[in-house]
Formats: sequence, C-alpha cells, structure tokens
Amino acid sequence: MKLGINIDHIATIRNARGYSDSVSLIRAAKICKKNKVDILTVHLREDRRHIKDNDLIVLKKISKIPINLEMALTQEMIGIVRKIKPSYICLVPENRKEITTEGGVNIKKLSKKLFKSLYDVCLKYNISLSAFVDPNKKQILMAKKYGFDTVEIHTGSLEDKKVSKKEIQKITNSIQFAYNLNLIVNAGHGLNFNNIKYLKNKKLINTIHIGHFVIFESIFTSLDKVIAKLKRITR
Repeated sequence: MKLGINIDHIATIRNARGYSDSVSLIRAAKICKKNKVDILTVHLREDRRHIKDNDLIVLKKISKIPINLEMALTQEMIGIVRKIKPSYICLVPENRKEITTEGGVNIKKLSKKLFKSLYDVCLKYNISLSAFVDPNKKQILMAKKYGFDTVEIHTGSLEDKKVSKKEIQKITNSIQFAYNLNLIVNAGHGLNFNNIKYLKNKKLINTIHIGHFVIFESIFTSLDKVIAKLKRITR
C-alpha cells in the first residue's frame, strides 16, 4: 500500500493563533519527502478552517510529492483546480457544523453540471478523480457509473473503541467490490497504528490516507517518527 499523509491539522494549529505563513507546512512536506511518503493530502475547505489558498499554491510549487486535493464540488474549487492542477482530487462532503468529515459523499446528489465541468478539467490535465464514499456498494457502483477512476472507502468506524466484526466485514466487502469493478481503491479516515490491522485485504488497496492521528501523535514523539512507523506498518 502507498501512504498518503494529510497535513491539514498543522495549519489548524497555526490558524488558532491567527498566523498565515506556510513555513510549518513546508517543513512538514520536507519530512514527508524524507520518509518517502507517496502522496501529500490537503483539504481546502470552503470555510478555510485548515489550509488556506496560499498554502496550496506554495505546496504545489515546492512539494516533490504528488498532491491529493480533498474538496467539495463547487464552482470556486473547480477554478482552483484549473490553476493548481493537483495530481489527485478526492470529492468529499462538507457540513459547516461538523468537527470533521462525518461520512462519504452522496454521489446521486452531486450536481451533474459541476461534475461534468470538473471531469473535463481532470481529463485535460490528467488528474485522477476520486470519491470519498461510505462502505456502501450502491455508492461505489454509482461512482463507477459517473466516471470516477478511484474511490476512497470511509474507514471511520474502525476508530470506535469496540470495532465490530460486522463493520470490519462491511469495509472488507466494499474494498473487494470496488476492486472487482476495476476501480482504484483507497482507504482513509480515523486510521492509526492499531486499527490498520482491520483492513483485511490490504493487497487490493492502492493508498491509505491518514491525517489527524499523525499530527496528534507527533506531539508526543515527532512527525518524523510517526511517519516512519506508518511506513513500516504499511509495507
């Protein structure tokens, strides 16, 4: 499996004091490069609670790692994609009142007009287009029909104190189902050192994306050590 590291919450901490420079994110990108991280993930939310527009511009300019841009399907974000041209895009739902992403995107509710516009941009600039979906076969099948080349399976239920066999099996079956549809399969949300083991069919997963846990755990060790350990776990 490839490893994608989300560095959003470094910006969240920075923003808490009203700072806006991108120095901390640049440092994080360099540590990711040192540890051979495969993908650098950032979520440019509409309310800009994490990274800011300039952060994305700077990271695209200096990062030696391909960037995965998480975003809502809006005209504004499509315009940013045209300028930045990230290597990957993952469509996610956004809710102003949520603390973090609460579930997968409902593909049926996506604006067909906006999706066509984004899809054309992705074709033009060879950008891989993914949908962040719940472990639900209907959503996965719909993603395939819409033209997504990748799905990222929402693994948030694995973060529960008691992980049920039913949830593990649901995620396992969803990964297999997506793979059988010839979709590239990623997984992410709530993953950490301990619950990665619940991903039973790792060989079918292209990339796992981990964010909040990485930054939180780094407080007690270091970003360098956390990423290095994740690299060992995901080999």
